[in-house]
Amino acid sequence: MTLEVFIGSAALAAVSAFLLGFLRHSRYQIVRIVTTGWVEFFRGTSSLVQLFWLYFALPFFGVSLSAVQAAIIGLGLVHGAYGSEVVRGALGSIPREQWEAATALSMTRRQAFLDVILPQAFLAMLPPFGNALVLLLKGTSLASIITVPELTFQGSVMVTQTLATAPVFTCVLIIYYVLAIGIDRLTRFAEGRLGRWRPQV
Repeated sequence: MTLEVFIGSAALAAVSAFLLGFLRHSRYQIVRIVTTGWVEFFRGTSSLVQLFWLYFALPFFGVSLSAVQAAIIGLGLVHGAYGSEVVRGALGSIPREQWEAATALSMTRRQAFLDVILPQAFLAMLPPFGNALVLLLKGTSLASIITVPELTFQGSVMVTQTLATAPVFTCVLIIYYVLAIGIDRLTRFAEGRLGRWRPQV
Protein backbone atom coordinates (compact mmCIF):
# COMPACT_ATOMS: atom_id res chain seq x y z
CA MET A 1 0.00 0.00 0.00
CA THR A 2 2.91 2.35 0.69
CA LEU A 3 4.26 1.68 -2.81
CA GLU A 4 0.79 2.14 -4.33
CA VAL A 5 0.38 5.55 -2.73
CA PHE A 6 3.97 6.49 -3.56
CA ILE A 7 3.77 5.52 -7.24
CA GLY A 8 0.37 7.14 -7.74
CA SER A 9 1.30 10.39 -6.05
CA ALA A 10 4.73 10.46 -7.75
CA ALA A 11 3.07 10.17 -11.17
CA LEU A 12 0.64 12.98 -10.34
CA ALA A 13 3.46 15.08 -8.88
CA ALA A 14 5.61 14.62 -12.01
CA VAL A 15 2.81 15.68 -14.36
CA SER A 16 1.85 18.72 -12.28
CA ALA A 17 5.51 19.69 -11.68
CA PHE A 18 6.31 19.82 -15.39
CA LEU A 19 3.01 21.47 -16.31
CA LEU A 20 3.34 24.16 -13.65
CA GLY A 21 7.06 24.60 -14.30
CA PHE A 22 6.47 25.16 -18.00
CA LEU A 23 3.52 27.49 -17.42
CA ARG A 24 5.56 29.65 -15.07
CA HIS A 25 7.76 30.45 -18.08
CA SER A 26 4.72 31.45 -20.13
CA ARG A 27 4.87 34.68 -22.10
CA TYR A 28 1.43 35.58 -20.72
CA GLN A 29 1.49 37.32 -17.36
CA ILE A 30 -1.96 36.09 -16.30
CA VAL A 31 -0.83 32.48 -16.75
CA ARG A 32 2.27 33.12 -14.64
CA ILE A 33 0.18 34.79 -11.91
CA VAL A 34 -2.34 31.95 -11.73
CA THR A 35 0.27 29.20 -11.67
CA THR A 36 2.36 31.05 -9.10
CA GLY A 37 -0.72 31.40 -6.88
CA TRP A 38 -1.44 27.67 -7.24
CA VAL A 39 2.12 26.74 -6.30
CA GLU A 40 2.26 29.11 -3.34
CA PHE A 41 -1.04 27.79 -1.99
CA PHE A 42 0.12 24.18 -1.91
CA ARG A 43 3.56 25.11 -0.63
CA GLY A 44 2.17 27.38 2.05
CA THR A 45 -0.49 25.14 3.59
CA SER A 46 -0.16 22.04 5.73
CA SER A 47 -0.04 18.73 3.86
CA LEU A 48 -1.85 17.06 6.73
CA VAL A 49 -4.69 19.59 6.67
CA GLN A 50 -4.96 19.16 2.90
CA LEU A 51 -5.40 15.41 3.36
CA PHE A 52 -8.04 16.03 6.04
CA TRP A 53 -9.83 18.44 3.71
CA LEU A 54 -9.82 16.04 0.75
CA TYR A 55 -11.01 13.09 2.81
CA PHE A 56 -13.34 14.66 5.38
CA ALA A 57 -14.42 18.06 3.99
CA LEU A 58 -14.74 17.41 0.25
CA PRO A 59 -17.79 15.09 0.71
CA PHE A 60 -19.76 18.13 1.92
CA PHE A 61 -19.42 19.45 -1.64
CA GLY A 62 -20.74 16.21 -3.11
CA VAL A 63 -17.38 14.61 -3.94
CA SER A 64 -16.30 11.56 -1.97
CA LEU A 65 -12.83 10.08 -2.31
CA SER A 66 -11.49 6.89 -0.85
CA ALA A 67 -8.66 7.25 1.64
CA VAL A 68 -6.14 6.04 -0.94
CA GLN A 69 -7.45 8.45 -3.60
CA ALA A 70 -7.31 11.36 -1.16
CA ALA A 71 -3.75 10.45 -0.18
CA ILE A 72 -2.56 10.17 -3.79
CA ILE A 73 -4.18 13.44 -4.87
CA GLY A 74 -3.13 15.36 -1.77
CA LEU A 75 0.49 14.22 -1.76
CA GLY A 76 0.74 14.45 -5.55
CA LEU A 77 -0.43 18.06 -5.68
CA VAL A 78 1.76 19.17 -2.78
CA HIS A 79 4.92 17.58 -4.11
CA GLY A 80 4.06 18.63 -7.65
CA ALA A 81 4.04 22.25 -6.44
CA TYR A 82 7.49 21.82 -4.92
CA GLY A 83 8.70 19.98 -8.02
CA SER A 84 7.55 22.81 -10.26
CA GLU A 85 10.17 25.02 -8.63
CA VAL A 86 12.81 22.49 -9.66
CA VAL A 87 11.52 22.54 -13.24
CA ARG A 88 11.32 26.34 -13.31
CA GLY A 89 14.80 26.73 -11.90
CA ALA A 90 16.36 24.16 -14.24
CA LEU A 91 14.80 25.74 -17.32
CA GLY A 92 15.90 29.17 -16.16
CA SER A 93 19.48 27.98 -15.64
CA ILE A 94 20.03 27.25 -19.34
CA PRO A 95 21.98 30.16 -20.84
CA ARG A 96 20.20 32.39 -23.33
CA GLU A 97 22.96 31.65 -25.80
CA GLN A 98 21.58 28.11 -26.16
CA TRP A 99 18.33 29.51 -27.56
CA GLU A 100 20.27 31.84 -29.86
CA ALA A 101 22.46 29.01 -31.13
CA ALA A 102 19.39 26.88 -31.87
CA THR A 103 17.79 29.79 -33.72
CA ALA A 104 20.98 30.25 -35.74
CA LEU A 105 20.66 26.59 -36.79
CA SER A 106 17.17 27.36 -38.15
CA MET A 107 15.39 25.41 -35.42
CA THR A 108 11.85 26.34 -34.53
CA ARG A 109 11.19 27.34 -30.94
CA ARG A 110 9.57 23.95 -30.33
CA GLN A 111 12.56 22.08 -31.79
CA ALA A 112 14.98 24.20 -29.78
CA PHE A 113 13.08 23.47 -26.58
CA LEU A 114 12.73 19.71 -27.12
CA ASP A 115 16.15 19.01 -28.65
CA VAL A 116 18.43 21.54 -26.98
CA ILE A 117 16.96 23.09 -23.83
CA LEU A 118 14.94 20.28 -22.26
CA PRO A 119 17.66 17.57 -22.35
CA GLN A 120 20.07 19.85 -20.49
CA ALA A 121 17.43 21.07 -18.05
CA PHE A 122 16.12 17.56 -17.36
CA LEU A 123 19.58 16.38 -16.41
CA ALA A 124 19.85 19.27 -13.96
CA MET A 125 16.46 18.29 -12.51
CA LEU A 126 17.37 14.70 -11.69
CA PRO A 127 19.32 15.17 -8.41
CA PRO A 128 16.68 17.41 -6.77
CA PHE A 129 13.95 15.15 -8.16
CA GLY A 130 15.66 12.22 -6.45
CA ASN A 131 15.55 14.08 -3.15
CA ALA A 132 11.92 15.01 -3.77
CA LEU A 133 10.99 11.37 -4.38
CA VAL A 134 12.62 10.31 -1.11
CA LEU A 135 10.67 13.04 0.72
CA LEU A 136 7.49 11.88 -0.99
CA LEU A 137 8.16 8.29 0.09
CA LYS A 138 8.50 9.39 3.69
CA GLY A 139 5.47 11.64 3.30
CA THR A 140 3.28 8.63 2.52
CA SER A 141 3.26 8.00 6.28
CA LEU A 142 0.85 10.96 6.55
CA ALA A 143 -1.73 8.80 4.78
CA SER A 144 -2.02 6.72 7.94
CA ILE A 145 -3.85 9.67 9.55
CA ILE A 146 -6.77 9.19 7.13
CA THR A 147 -6.78 5.40 7.69
CA VAL A 148 -4.78 4.30 4.65
CA PRO A 149 -3.30 0.93 5.74
CA GLU A 150 0.24 1.73 4.63
CA LEU A 151 3.51 0.90 6.37
CA THR A 152 3.26 3.28 9.32
CA PHE A 153 -0.40 2.44 9.91
CA GLN A 154 0.29 -1.30 9.89
CA GLY A 155 3.23 -0.80 12.21
CA SER A 156 1.00 1.05 14.67
CA VAL A 157 -1.56 -1.77 14.48
CA MET A 158 1.14 -4.36 15.19
CA VAL A 159 2.40 -2.35 18.16
CA THR A 160 -1.13 -2.19 19.56
CA GLN A 161 -1.53 -5.94 19.17
CA THR A 162 1.90 -7.06 20.39
CA LEU A 163 3.21 -4.13 22.49
CA ALA A 164 6.56 -4.75 20.76
CA THR A 165 7.16 -1.07 20.12
CA ALA A 166 10.92 -1.04 19.56
CA PRO A 167 11.17 -4.10 17.24
CA VAL A 168 8.18 -3.12 15.11
CA PHE A 169 9.13 0.51 14.56
CA THR A 170 12.77 -0.47 14.02
CA CYS A 171 11.59 -2.71 11.17
CA VAL A 172 9.46 0.14 9.81
CA LEU A 173 12.49 2.46 9.85
CA ILE A 174 14.62 -0.13 8.05
CA ILE A 175 11.98 -0.68 5.35
CA TYR A 176 11.70 3.05 4.70
CA TYR A 177 15.50 3.28 4.56
CA VAL A 178 15.82 0.41 2.06
CA LEU A 179 13.13 1.93 -0.17
CA ALA A 180 14.78 5.35 0.00
CA ILE A 181 18.17 3.89 -0.91
CA GLY A 182 16.56 2.14 -3.87
CA ILE A 183 15.06 5.40 -5.11
CA ASP A 184 18.41 7.16 -4.72
CA ARG A 185 20.22 4.44 -6.68
CA LEU A 186 17.68 4.54 -9.50
CA THR A 187 18.01 8.32 -9.72
CA ARG A 188 21.80 8.11 -9.88
CA PHE A 189 21.58 5.38 -12.53
CA ALA A 190 19.24 7.52 -14.65
CA GLU A 191 21.54 10.53 -14.23
CA GLY A 192 24.53 8.48 -15.38
CA ARG A 193 22.73 7.02 -18.38
CA LEU A 194 21.18 10.28 -19.55
CA GLY A 195 24.35 12.28 -18.90
CA ARG A 196 26.64 10.23 -21.14
CA TRP A 197 26.69 13.04 -23.70
CA ARG A 198 28.39 15.40 -21.24
CA PRO A 199 32.16 15.76 -21.59
CA GLN A 200 34.08 14.06 -18.80
CA VAL A 201 36.20 16.43 -16.72
